[in-house]
Amino acid sequence: MGYYDDHVTETVSRRRGPNRGGSGLSALIGAVVGGFIVLFSIPVLSNIGLLPYEINDREVSGIPEQETPQEGLAQTISYNVNSDVTQAVNKVSDAVVGVINMQQTNFFTQEGNEGTGSGVIYKKSGDKAYVVTNHHVIERANEIEVSLADGTRIPAKLLGSDVITDLAVLEIDGSDVDVIAEFGSSEMLQVGEPALAIGNPLGLRFSSTVTQGIISATERSIPVDLTGNGQIDWYAEVLQTDAAINPGNSGGALINIEGQVIGINSMKIAQSSVEGIGFAIPTEIAIPVIEDLESIGEVRRPQMGVGIRSLNEIPSTYWQETLRLPEDIKGGVVVTSISPNSPADRAGLQEYDVIVEIEGEVINDGHDLRKFLYTEKKIGDEIDVDIYRNGTRETVKVVLAEQQSF
Repeated sequence: MGYYDDHVTETVSRRRGPNRGGSGLSALIGAVVGGFIVLFSIPVLSNIGLLPYEINDREVSGIPEQETPQEGLAQTISYNVNSDVTQAVNKVSDAVVGVINMQQTNFFTQEGNEGTGSGVIYKKSGDKAYVVTNHHVIERANEIEVSLADGTRIPAKLLGSDVITDLAVLEIDGSDVDVIAEFGSSEMLQVGEPALAIGNPLGLRFSSTVTQGIISATERSIPVDLTGNGQIDWYAEVLQTDAAINPGNSGGALINIEGQVIGINSMKIAQSSVEGIGFAIPTEIAIPVIEDLESIGEVRRPQMGVGIRSLNEIPSTYWQETLRLPEDIKGGVVVTSISPNSPADRAGLQEYDVIVEIEGEVINDGHDLRKFLYTEKKIGDEIDVDIYRNGTRETVKVVLAEQQSF
């Protein structure tokens, strides 16, 4: 291993030659005479119009145009700091609010605990405004308040929340709301694109904190335990970013360089050996959920009733040995479990079936499957599911039912 200094020491070699002193004196005299000639000839040439610019006599003489500031007086220097980042932040920062979860802990003393997170004002209609935040930010709250950018605290009404996507929608009085966040498309994001996280880390003392990073990945599937029993109940489809997301940032905005909200900050990997891995719910998943929560207070989803794993999450050595897939199959979803009396159970699906296509739509992973069911189909629809079972391709008809709550 090599080590390198942080500076370079330069050695200059000088040689002495004959008549060094004499030649140096001649050069000095020539330089002085030439300088005086130039100094006195410039004003003359300027006055007769032979120079392309004008010379002020006070500048030539060394006399300043203005008096220099008195010693000890401060000088004000004005800078215009304006960039794509500051413009993006200024566009949306006032729409990012604090969300206070108040929980009563003692009936007799009325003492309670407060938890804080973040939220985004995404809509204003009449005298009402609407805020999206995380489900876990408002979970088990007796009362909820929203803290605006200027510190004003407003009571909030919970319209609905969804534990699966970890989203909730609040309604507040919109009288003091002037800025509304604009949703952008998360489907157009590219890895390496700038991303800015805005929220309230560590409580309202650090409100409207901005951190900068990039989009690290656009489609991450993160295992989530929704019931607290230590078992994986869901795989959340999220954006990954290295913009710092700290406790209290949950529910805040992940924005692009245009100042558009592209994700709702949700979680991070909290390990001492891990830095810069945070996650946000992409807008393509969040917007339909927000609309349902605002209008009907819940999200009604179709389901097949299967547990799944993406094929790319399983070592390739099992693809042919255990699943007996043809060698040209590189994507799909493996059925890992089937709920009793579910649509999948009634249709005859089996464990280790590999779903590769639904209604002619290629299914490469769990993200494709959920996106297709939640955006293209509704409860009661009958779908054709193409699977590989023991090396043979088959088509199974499944009638979708309503997904059960966790």
